[in-house]
Amino acid sequence: MTDSPSPQTDKYPTDFLWGAATAAHQVEGHTDNQWTDWERQVAPRSAVNAERRIGTYRQWPAIKDQAVDPANYISGALGDHYHRYNEDFDFLESMNMNAYRFSLEWSRIEPEEGEWDDEAVKHYGAYIDELRTRNIEPVMTLLHFTLPKWFAAKGGFESSANIPYFTRFSEKIVKALGEKVRYIITINEPEVYAFESYALGNWPPGKRNYYQWFRVLNNQLKAHNDVADAIHGLNAGHQVSIAKNSNYFYQDDGSKLSQLGVKVMRYLQDDYVLRKVVNTSDYLGINFYQTQRMKGLMIANPGEKVSDVEWEMEPELIEQALVRLYGLYQKPILITENGLADGDDDERQWWIHETVTAMNRAIEKGVDLRGYLHWSLLDNFEWAYGKWPRFGLVSMDYETGDRQLRPSARWFGSVIRRARGLK
Repeated sequence: MTDSPSPQTDKYPTDFLWGAATAAHQVEGHTDNQWTDWERQVAPRSAVNAERRIGTYRQWPAIKDQAVDPANYISGALGDHYHRYNEDFDFLESMNMNAYRFSLEWSRIEPEEGEWDDEAVKHYGAYIDELRTRNIEPVMTLLHFTLPKWFAAKGGFESSANIPYFTRFSEKIVKALGEKVRYIITINEPEVYAFESYALGNWPPGKRNYYQWFRVLNNQLKAHNDVADAIHGLNAGHQVSIAKNSNYFYQDDGSKLSQLGVKVMRYLQDDYVLRKVVNTSDYLGINFYQTQRMKGLMIANPGEKVSDVEWEMEPELIEQALVRLYGLYQKPILITENGLADGDDDERQWWIHETVTAMNRAIEKGVDLRGYLHWSLLDNFEWAYGKWPRFGLVSMDYETGDRQLRPSARWFGSVIRRARGLK
């Protein structure tokens, strides 16, 4: 593990949110939604094509046996977080965290159109109550990529006529659980879902239609605005946003063509979406994982330091990303995801050190930063990659369900303790 000293934390306010994040389908186990069917359909093909797709990754020798196994691409039981969440919340406390982001599984709550499972709602109510008992701020996500099968059969967000189904679900949840939560994320990374599902065809429903991609993206943005208005109508005190994936684009040289490339990509990456939702959002939820270096109109990443999934690792540039986004939109920012796939736990401590130090500098420059939620609390099912990428502060043995706090996580807990002024 890369040895890093404790980062400077003197600029963080006492009410800063320090925590971790997960999503239901990625950790709960035994879900039953459109992704579940998709996994069964594509797992054999994903295993056969693994070497062609990711065989050049530096981690290929270490992950090959998993990547060529169809079982890797089936979420299945995972770590059974749905029933073992109390154990997992113990890890939050052991790291001195005071916040936790999670998502609700819509397919558990409304498994058939108009048929509501009250026990599932009660489950999430007890889940939130347990966080509150531990003085951990819940950050609740209403939609994190997975759809009930009946909603997907209607076309999901391909049609604006389906948006009221999501609004209805959201209103029901906020009426049932809203007193327990303050921070609400409506939709996680709508642009990623639209692009992977309707442009690249990597995710269900596996389409490659640019018109549908654009329509699905914009329907999700409209859905956010409708839901945000509905939530504020129920309780003006709720803090509502989306979680927006933000890759920071910067130029390789001083050429005008590179400047143009950066300007165009920043608009496409961030500003097209944020301009459509900022007026209904109380803050900006930002997911930050990687950077993109532009040379002219082309991406030209150095590739010198990459994560297990070959994402560029320049965590210090989160400072520039935060300064830019806050300067443009003048909204408080909550980092709703940030982390890396690092199965050997060699780089996670370094990553967190650089990130926390850069956030400190952003605060010094006037950014109203409200919190940092690391992805992920647990090793998780990483969508089309399956189970081999290891993002967790807590390692997971999927065969036994055994959980272990990684060394980098123990170090992070000491950083949080100092930042919060705890003894």
